[in-house]
Amino acid sequence: MGELTPVMPFELVDAVLSETGTVQRRLRDLPSRVGVYFLLAMCLFPEVGYRLVWDKLTADLSGLPVVCPSTKALRDLRRRVGGAPVRALLEVLAGPLAQPTTPGVRFGPYRTVSFDGCSSIKVPDSERNRGWLGRCAHGGYPQVELMTLVETGTRAVIGAAFGPTREGETSYATRLLHHLGPEMLVLWDRGFDGNDFLAAVHSTGAQVLGRINQRRRPPVLKALADSSYLSVIGGVQVRNIEARVSVLCTDGSAFEGSYRLATTLLDARRYPADRLVHLYHERWEHESAYYALRHTILHARVLRSHDPVGVEQEMWALLTLYQLVRRTMVEAAESRPGTDPDRCSFTIALQTARDSLVCPGGVFEQGIGEIGRRVLSTLSPARRSRVSTRKVKSPISRYAERKLDGRPDGSKVVTSTTITLLPPPLPQPALPATTDRENTGNRMARVLTILQAEPERLWRSREIAVLLGDVTLAATYRQLARWTERGKIKRVRTGRYAAITQIPNPLRDQRKRQLPGLGKTSGCSYAWSAAFSDVMCAGARLGCACRGLSARRASTSPRSSVSSRCSAWMETMATPLASVQQIVRSFLTDPERFPPVLRHGAQVAYVWRVPVVPPRADR
Repeated sequence: MGELTPVMPFELVDAVLSETGTVQRRLRDLPSRVGVYFLLAMCLFPEVGYRLVWDKLTADLSGLPVVCPSTKALRDLRRRVGGAPVRALLEVLAGPLAQPTTPGVRFGPYRTVSFDGCSSIKVPDSERNRGWLGRCAHGGYPQVELMTLVETGTRAVIGAAFGPTREGETSYATRLLHHLGPEMLVLWDRGFDGNDFLAAVHSTGAQVLGRINQRRRPPVLKALADSSYLSVIGGVQVRNIEARVSVLCTDGSAFEGSYRLATTLLDARRYPADRLVHLYHERWEHESAYYALRHTILHARVLRSHDPVGVEQEMWALLTLYQLVRRTMVEAAESRPGTDPDRCSFTIALQTARDSLVCPGGVFEQGIGEIGRRVLSTLSPARRSRVSTRKVKSPISRYAERKLDGRPDGSKVVTSTTITLLPPPLPQPALPATTDRENTGNRMARVLTILQAEPERLWRSREIAVLLGDVTLAATYRQLARWTERGKIKRVRTGRYAAITQIPNPLRDQRKRQLPGLGKTSGCSYAWSAAFSDVMCAGARLGCACRGLSARRASTSPRSSVSSRCSAWMETMATPLASVQQIVRSFLTDPERFPPVLRHGAQVAYVWRVPVVPPRADR
């Protein structure tokens, strides 16, 4: 493995093989130790096949007798070794890497770590992989859900678990809780906001700083001097922080976002709220670790294995290789005091490891080796503050289309960051414990009155329940959902409701009235429009169309007998009718006042919902 061999010596590999019972039982050309190194080299060169990987692994042994196995022999070697030795090897190598004095790895007495998941690692679309992982909901290759616990200062893997995406991130994270300890401060995003998970993490002795959902309404037990307040979530006493973060970029553009954080660090004087808001940004170091796995190592390629056993073996080998490269980077950074591991380039370290495997000169030399020297010679400058939209370029991802939320499309340099701490929310009135069944009948009318009083306002379910005063919050959720399905109210977004804007319809009270001579057609809706004021000409046009005449001729020919009769009838009307509504109302009350051709045209328009054609402007 080139310069990675001192980090993973032969003695360690032999001990892992002996512990897992996978040592070869007879003398072979391809012993199990070679199989472990071949797995790591396979992940180091994902772009080539088995034979080329073997050629690179044995490139510096040209003067020695080396076997030339076939592709099938190397595939059988993988099956014989299995996944247990590689998993045990990762368990030995995984863990925090930085010393307590290394810059950027601690917050006070605590080592910062984070939970996060990745579901974009793809495997071949074989029948066995689909049976284990299921089909991708958006098409494409089956995907593995990877959950890791990472040290944010070095991006080193402390623990990992993976499997089908249907199980959920919190379930996989629960399997990694045994890696936590009292000296750790755990960061997580809103996807891990849950009472049971918070209580489980707190039981390990680790401290927590996580983002919570905006819909949570934790009780305000005590307001503190830094605008945070004490509360309880899932039986755990926490300190909540609500802040608005605003950034100003070099081009003058400004962006802002709201954050709600919950932490078990209850001492506001020792751990001020603004420092915790700054610290939460360290959670994004986890995304850099996944970027190194998916893109720097794999180059977004699909894994090789076509069966679940091979996928598990390849995933453990990939994580082991990642940890080996991280370990060499941290050792190089710590060899120069005051160097932040964030400044070390993972790409430089990986490419140097690839080169050293093909030309392994000076593998066992003392010190940081060639990888460390190259990393230190190409240190990145101190990180600048930037703001950028998190983009997903995969067309099959559900996040491929980004909403227009005001965030920038590209990366921008931030000149200033302003953190505004918001005061604790006002205490909300208590809701009844039971629902009053007697007022169920008129509750919808009361809700409609509330919504129509402020039609532009987006109402929360709790606000409506407070104004009603006789219903629980759970019953309010159910009833609002039921009325939304019936079209009584509308849901603008999750948990926000508004009144449906009604279009004025003066004929609404006549909808159930039966027109004379139309039989059982009273359920039909009127096709009249208030924009047309000459229903007589429209009726004549419809009447002519029903009799096989040309509607165009009826509206343009002054010699038409129908038009002549309409004009004569209009002149004899005692009271002029100024609008369509008045004409239809007059038709409903006294249809005999209309000529038969107009009556017939109105009936046709009513039954078939024919739109009334407006007359020409010059008539």
